Amino acid sequence: MFENLTDKFERAFKVLKGQGQISEINVAETLKEVRRALLDADVNFKTAKDFTTTVKEKAIGANVLTSISPGQLMIKVCHEELVELMGGNEVEINTKGNPGIILMSGLQGSGKTTFSGKLGNYLKTKKGKKPLLVACDVYRPAAIDQLHVLGDQLGIEVYSNKEEKNPVKIALAAVQHAKSNGFNVVIVDTAGRLAVDEQMMGEIADVKNAIQPTETLFVVDAMTGQDAVNTAKAFDERINFDGVVLTKLDGDTRGGAALSIKSIVNKPIKFVGTGEKMDALDVFYPARMADRILGKGDIVSLVEKAQEHFDEEEARKLQKKIKKNQFDFNDFLSQLQQVKKMGNVKDLMGMIPGMGKALKDKEIKEDTFKHIEAIIYSMTPKERENPEMINGARKNRLAKGSGTNIQEVNKLMKQFGDTKKMMKMMSNPANMRQMMKQMKGMGGGMPGM
Repeated sequence: MFENLTDKFERAFKVLKGQGQISEINVAETLKEVRRALLDADVNFKTAKDFTTTVKEKAIGANVLTSISPGQLMIKVCHEELVELMGGNEVEINTKGNPGIILMSGLQGSGKTTFSGKLGNYLKTKKGKKPLLVACDVYRPAAIDQLHVLGDQLGIEVYSNKEEKNPVKIALAAVQHAKSNGFNVVIVDTAGRLAVDEQMMGEIADVKNAIQPTETLFVVDAMTGQDAVNTAKAFDERINFDGVVLTKLDGDTRGGAALSIKSIVNKPIKFVGTGEKMDALDVFYPARMADRILGKGDIVSLVEKAQEHFDEEEARKLQKKIKKNQFDFNDFLSQLQQVKKMGNVKDLMGMIPGMGKALKDKEIKEDTFKHIEAIIYSMTPKERENPEMINGARKNRLAKGSGTNIQEVNKLMKQFGDTKKMMKMMSNPANMRQMMKQMKGMGGGMPGM
């Protein structure tokens, strides 16, 4: 995510490295690179120009404290302005009402139907709501079937009527059904087109007028960059939506849509889609996104993901085992499976400060842990509980049983040993503080990972 932009920002700040003070000359040189970085990221020209003008005004004449280098000060100012550019603070979705009604809009292929399922899952699992999904795309037969498949998968009811061809009637009937059956949120998936046209706009405007939604969301593919911003503007002029959803943000190495859309349309980005799985949906936090763009990682989101997927009771048991030096391959396997639930491994690692750059050209596949699991599953219960008994003969047997080789088995044994040592060290608060100091000294990087 935003790899290219992060690289270019880093290059821009190098201009100020080693400079004793901020002057108009070195600021102008840095900001020329920053503006170029934004334009390369497909950011609107006016937005890029306004951004660099504001940063220049704030940076020149700013007091450079003895503990802060000019480069750090420029990063701080850029961070503040990036946060402001993307909306300042996160904005909650409005689900108030009896029921709350959320209307989806956007072009065909933007990911509306998939997002409708993700949003239903988010509201059900994280907000304690009882959502009803409504299929109002009467033109694409697969859209209705797709929503039903998602609903079945998530345990969420889907309202549809393949006989009815009027989306307004379907939407009104769905709202009535929700009121009669105790649903407190209705999510209405509407039809999209390959391009903005009058028929499409008229239809979604009619649906909106009829059901009076509490929230209208515009769903757009982040990878379309400036086109996403232009489409958002056209939709907003006609239906006055409340917020933007950027899908496929995990595949967007540039970031133009995320950086331009708020300043052009003046509507907040509320959610971002970061993968194909139904839980790959994040609330949009401008400050965290600015951290990632500037290569500072996103530890808060990483911790939140860990809290969502890790069992507290299991964590307590594990802590006791670590203190007694009883951490074994069953625990190691359990931890791997917990990490897999959190999402794409490369994305997770990219949230650690300094790791995004280290992983830039590294390919980390989705099935990264497959061979590790195969080796562990080839162990006997006794071997898993007593790793020290795995000698040369047993390693050969494990390599054959898992379809790997002796080198990979040895590599796993070393990884296990290193993990065991690290966990033992981290269970001691004094050691943990020391480790955090060392990481800080390395600028947040984690060599050798």
